[in-house]
Amino acid sequence: MNFHNSPTLNLLNSSTLIALSGALRLHIAFLLAGIDPKIPVYLAGGLIIYSTYTLDRSLGSEEDAINRSELKGSKNNIAIVICIITFLAGALILAGEKIYFASFFPFIVGYLYSKGLKIGRFKLKLKGSAGGKNIVVAMTWGGTIALIVSEWNKNNITILLIFTFYGTKLFINSILYDFKDIKGDMAAGIKTLPVCFGENRIRKILLMLCILMHCCILVSLLTGFIMPEPVILSYSFFAGIISISLISSNHESGIKKYSREIIVDGESTIALVLRGTIKSVS
Repeated sequence: MNFHNSPTLNLLNSSTLIALSGALRLHIAFLLAGIDPKIPVYLAGGLIIYSTYTLDRSLGSEEDAINRSELKGSKNNIAIVICIITFLAGALILAGEKIYFASFFPFIVGYLYSKGLKIGRFKLKLKGSAGGKNIVVAMTWGGTIALIVSEWNKNNITILLIFTFYGTKLFINSILYDFKDIKGDMAAGIKTLPVCFGENRIRKILLMLCILMHCCILVSLLTGFIMPEPVILSYSFFAGIISISLISSNHESGIKKYSREIIVDGESTIALVLRGTIKSVS
């Protein structure tokens, strides 16, 4: 067996970049809130993000069989054990900082999103409605970041602004991801926003959200509720505009597709590298 092409290895590695990006988002949130860096907390956030997303892919779904065919045949039991280990590690680190609810909130919502909850005739499942998944992603991770930040910054306006900033960005990013999953979602009967409203209309809506959110953050920066991080916020704005402008259906060219993915998944990394580079030469 070719180890590098192992479906199980692909499954275990499928959420690594998302987890890294999430940990760096937490670092940026600390910078915006004026909190000293806390690397163990960032690590904990990354571990919890990894466990939540890997669990979702381990449990599988009808659309994933089409959208992520490279995971077919993976040993899901192994991945679930890894999810439990990484989640407990992240939760223990946060517990050391007396942070408890923020650990379990995304994990529970992730399970409800993937499999739902059934009690008698009552059935709750977050997956399937148009825009439902995008709202869940925004509320879950925007809320988790805000909950963690609130342990060190007690200004409710600052916490609300950080929640709004990341909630909006993650809402937009989750819709961008939906574009590359249109084929599988349509086959599974899942009505995502791109499927329901089409490419052009969604692009206009996302551009408007991106501009309004950054205008709000600019006002917050000028009024002192957000720390001045001009490089990070400027790159966030331009990365958002560019990534939204690049979205298209599954027929987009390879260069265009990979460029968009680098901009979306690598936004936090690139923003922090630019910030560090500019600081070092100034």
